[in-house]
Amino acid sequence: MDAIWNSVHRERAALIRDLRDLGPHDWDAESGCRRWRIRDVVAHLVDTAATTPTTFLTGMVRAGFDFDRQNELGVERYRDKQPDELISLLVQVRDRTSGPPRFMAPLATRLVEEIVHGEDIRRPLGLHREYQPEDLQMAIEYQVATSVRIGGAREKLVGVMLVADDIDWTHGQGSVVTGPALEILMLVCGRPPRSRVVTGPGLVRFL
Repeated sequence: MDAIWNSVHRERAALIRDLRDLGPHDWDAESGCRRWRIRDVVAHLVDTAATTPTTFLTGMVRAGFDFDRQNELGVERYRDKQPDELISLLVQVRDRTSGPPRFMAPLATRLVEEIVHGEDIRRPLGLHREYQPEDLQMAIEYQVATSVRIGGAREKLVGVMLVADDIDWTHGQGSVVTGPALEILMLVCGRPPRSRVVTGPGLVRFL
């Protein structure tokens, strides 16, 4: 458990460093997360880092038990703040170890959030980060074991074999998809594959 939180805190700190270098116009650029700008993704990360089991459950009630609506309500709380305010808020929640109830969102979801949304911010802005291989593997393994119904990719992977070409990791059997671990993670989190980086006949499942 401590190892996961250490990784989460490391990723939050790394993102804060990158955000401090952004220009004013970068914050309103389109992110890699559908319908959200860069500032919206940061607002989401602030909101989820501040979440407790109680606030999560009350938020679900307020959103009519619609998970996407709950996320939008969380973003609305922070999205219009100035960039320096958003960074300050992220600093305030950087070292928190709270989240939704574990029976609804296992701890690994915190790591998936930080890596994938970190990339949603970095990629459109041309920023790059090297992630710890063990963090990538943990995040991928959570996603491939989790139902599409709650944000995973399990059902999409029937008849597909995922092969990470930069770490010793494979999953499944069938049509092969090959690429770096980070690209595999982004793929199983619903992001479009990068041309010539992720390859294989199994990609048809994700297009």
